[in-house]
Amino acid sequence: MSPTYMVFFTTFSLGIMGMALHRVHLLSALLCLEGMMLALFIALSLWSTQFEILSYFTLPMFMLTFSACEASVGLALMVATTRTHGTDHLKNLNLLQC
Repeated sequence: MSPTYMVFFTTFSLGIMGMALHRVHLLSALLCLEGMMLALFIALSLWSTQFEILSYFTLPMFMLTFSACEASVGLALMVATTRTHGTDHLKNLNLLQC
């Protein structure tokens, strides 16, 4: 495995470990998701430039667009839950409560 692929694999794995181990605040979960998406974006853009096929050059831009949409929806949900619940702790966000 080349060092470039190892860096992307490590970055993505750190994002997954952050999501699994540090689930206290909603903002930290959103930051881990954003780090995972950016690692995938860089890996996909290097992959598309490596093959040099014109149809693959638009894939990283679509992924970056969806990542920005995911971040904006996540921040909007965080603001909404902070306003209704008073905190962004994930253990307080129980969907079964009325």
